Amino acid sequence: MKRLYLGNEAIARGAYEAGVTVFSSYPGTPSTEITEYAATYDAMYAEWAPNEKVALEAAIGASIAGARSMSCMKHVGLNVAADPLFTVAYTGVNAGLVICVADDPGMHSSQNEQDSRHYARAAKVMMLEPADSTECKEFVKRAYALSEEYDTPVFIRLSTRIAHSQSLVEECEREERALKEYVKNPGKYVMMPAMARGRHVVVEQRQAALAQFAETTDLNKAEYNNKKIGFITSGTSYLFAKEAFGTDASYLKLGMVYPLPTQLLRDFAANVDECYVAEELDPFFEEHCKALGIKVIGKKRFSLLGEYSPELIRKAVLGEEASFITADESIPPRPPVMCAGCPHRGTFTALKQLGVRISGDIGCYTLAALPPLSVLDTTVCMGASVSIAHGMELAAGRDVAKNTVAVIGDSTFMHSGITGLIDIVYNKGTSTVIILDNSITGMTGHQQNPTTGKTLKNEATKQVDLVKLCEAVGVERVTVVDPFDIDNFKKVVKEELAADEPSVIIAQRPCALLKNVAFEGRRTISQEKCKKCQACMKIGCPAISKNGDDIVINPALCVGCGFCARVCKFGAIEMEAGK
Repeated sequence: MKRLYLGNEAIARGAYEAGVTVFSSYPGTPSTEITEYAATYDAMYAEWAPNEKVALEAAIGASIAGARSMSCMKHVGLNVAADPLFTVAYTGVNAGLVICVADDPGMHSSQNEQDSRHYARAAKVMMLEPADSTECKEFVKRAYALSEEYDTPVFIRLSTRIAHSQSLVEECEREERALKEYVKNPGKYVMMPAMARGRHVVVEQRQAALAQFAETTDLNKAEYNNKKIGFITSGTSYLFAKEAFGTDASYLKLGMVYPLPTQLLRDFAANVDECYVAEELDPFFEEHCKALGIKVIGKKRFSLLGEYSPELIRKAVLGEEASFITADESIPPRPPVMCAGCPHRGTFTALKQLGVRISGDIGCYTLAALPPLSVLDTTVCMGASVSIAHGMELAAGRDVAKNTVAVIGDSTFMHSGITGLIDIVYNKGTSTVIILDNSITGMTGHQQNPTTGKTLKNEATKQVDLVKLCEAVGVERVTVVDPFDIDNFKKVVKEELAADEPSVIIAQRPCALLKNVAFEGRRTISQEKCKKCQACMKIGCPAISKNGDDIVINPALCVGCGFCARVCKFGAIEMEAGK
């Protein structure tokens, strides 16, 4: 039977059909749904790990013990998992191990446009790149076979467009696989220097074998049409190039993007008049071709930035400007904004009123960098807020610590914020850390985490107690506050900033979008009482806007959280009549 599958859904289906039994991942757009779909199959165990390093290590352990396993992450998550990645390339596998990494050209939900193909080359790990949902499923199944044949982990590289687009997939039966026998082998799995030297020899032998395989595998396909123009390409760029030129060009579609072939590339380039390399982000294929002496046209015409499109590719090759239907009226912008009722709004409204410096982190709360709040000073990577606040104190002394806070979500704190807090305590820092505990992993779509008391499959489990955890690492000042109680919140922040020791404030209020969250009722603004001070406008709630000279609350957007009423000093914001 065939049906429409998202690329991510097809990856999970491929794992199911390949007999995978263990998934361990950390959520990160655009990869999150792979593991969520995997959790819907009873035949596969699926979990959220605290971070990508732990997730990959768990998958490696499952592979060594004899079960086919998978770990999924976004491109920046691969940075976190890099330590075990580089070494599992040496140990190899027992049962198949596949690592799915989703890149994000265009930075739809990311802080950079990292190209994960470089990791495949640096770690010397095979990488496949599907171009649609059918290939997502089939490439996963091929990846497991190749993983076991060549004793190697295998990457599946996705992009946002492939992960979140749909195409038809044929559903097949699951191939049940017995647990492979585990044989104790320290020379293979214990990577101390003496053993690792021997395994490096194996890695290089494997690389040579895979490079030869790349020449003949049907994962790489030459499609000859009009030979005036040829494209060396893969993934989304292949689809865009084919949409732009159809049969007016020829294509070498690389499904195996590392290791790359040599003779196959030479033969294709020799058979076309002009050979273009169409690849999003870095000139990975182009540099390989030029190192072989193959004449190709790449980033001289194509951008290093963002996503491609058929129009962009046609313009790069032919210089043609695409024509579009345009509207006579301009479309109003829709900047990203924290949801109505978001608990983080209370935190950042208070911090803005206090005028403190804020070291930010990755999560919904990163939106506090945008107007009208505009309060974040830094955001670098997961967990960095805590360490950066400490570094600011080291550079500028106690005075800066008295006016600086680090903000970090509960899930992000579990991911990589704990070690930063330990650093502060151990090295006698005095920074104040605010943990934004909204009872869920919000930014990636409501995933459970170790602080929620539920697993990926919503089974009850041990819940990490943030207060006890912070106290256990040596923080003696830990306070739990409601961020919507703005006066008390500001009072607590002032007290903790003044303390000559590290402190943690847990801003605890659930995400407004959780199904079990109920508010008192929608609010409205009394125009008779309103003084037009616009204090309510400054909190950045999407339900509050101006209508002429009046400030109004849109009843279709208001969730009834009541935070605006707490901000108004004139009692102008009231419960809607009959609510």
